[in-house]
Amino acid sequence: MDHFVYKHGALHAEDVPVAEIAAAVGTPFYCYSAQTLTRHFTLFREALSPLPHLVCFAIKSLSNVAVLKLLGDLGAGMDVVSIGEYLRAKAAGVPGDRIVFSGVGKTRDEMRMALEGGIRQFNVESEPELIALSEVAAAMGLRAPITLRVNPDVDAKTHAKIATGKKENKFGIPISRASAVYAEAARLPGIEVVGIDVHIGSQLTDLAPFEQAFAKVADLTRQLRAEGHDIRRLDLGGGLGIPYTQSNETPPLPSDYGAMIKRTVGDLGCEIEIEPGRLISGNAGILVSSVIYVKSGEERDFLILDAAMNDLVRPAMYDAHHDIVPVVEPPVGVEQQRYDVVGPICETGDTFAKGRDLAPMQPGDLVAFRSAGAYGAVMASEYNSRPLVPEVLVRGDHHAVIRPRPSYIDLVKRDVIPDWL
Repeated sequence: MDHFVYKHGALHAEDVPVAEIAAAVGTPFYCYSAQTLTRHFTLFREALSPLPHLVCFAIKSLSNVAVLKLLGDLGAGMDVVSIGEYLRAKAAGVPGDRIVFSGVGKTRDEMRMALEGGIRQFNVESEPELIALSEVAAAMGLRAPITLRVNPDVDAKTHAKIATGKKENKFGIPISRASAVYAEAARLPGIEVVGIDVHIGSQLTDLAPFEQAFAKVADLTRQLRAEGHDIRRLDLGGGLGIPYTQSNETPPLPSDYGAMIKRTVGDLGCEIEIEPGRLISGNAGILVSSVIYVKSGEERDFLILDAAMNDLVRPAMYDAHHDIVPVVEPPVGVEQQRYDVVGPICETGDTFAKGRDLAPMQPGDLVAFRSAGAYGAVMASEYNSRPLVPEVLVRGDHHAVIRPRPSYIDLVKRDVIPDWL
């Protein structure tokens, strides 16, 4: 469910006409719905009740500080994978004891900064990282709270670039070695073991791989407790998928996910942490763009937009589908036209959709890419020297620019010509 609907023939973000925002900020721009973000977070919180739990939003999916404050004020924790994301969470007012630090390549400087600022736990991904973290924490007179991320060798049955739980992936410690590595962690002076972490991938639309992985985590919990470790938290990661089309895609609901968690690990007496990103933010955002030209080719027609692959890279990177809808609702029964929807970048890969049926479009018409809230703005670049696009947050009948569009002058002035040129 989202809050981007047609009202009186015009697409609205909650109670604000999208065309009104476009007139104020120009195109392209990202637009997020506060009501949708709130609803999706609340569904996860309700799904895990009454288990002790913390829902940590995966900042990598949408990192704008205003969005983080909205979720943080609702009680969300934050899952970060860099010190930049950590500082964004802190800037949003989220306390350190609600921030979890994930990622395979944490540096010693990042570890030190997180320990200084406060951290709930580090999700440690390797033995070298474990040793480095112990040395950093011990030098500060601290013990770093950690879970070890175990790799359960479970096929998430998702896109190869976002699968993280198979033995050939770079993530985590093989579950077969977990006992030995936990024993090593217990001996290190700067480490406090608090739990287990697992994350098998992103955009999963079937609960079976989760259930398989969580059953292995339950068995490991019992084994590690028998070996003397105080396993009191289970970080189960994120990865639950969303419907990217308005067709018959039906990923599991958060309530189904929560019931499965209770069934597999709910009897262990552990605090449960989950790290959803896409399901909270994905359908909470759209990318709005204007048609520059309609170009007729020999074999196909092209809809050339002012948005490009630098603004939304998912179709080029993952062959991802996004529904594309006109901002002005087309008349009922209008005959559709088939377009390749493309951007202005000098790459054939700058293609959002091939052979997409849409209502006939004209230069200046507005279109919206649905389900663009996750991995949209955060993965954008300035390729072709195109400035990053604005981000707008809507609540009810109010909207605000939460990241302005930089000027071309700002973009160019960042470069520095050395005095010897």
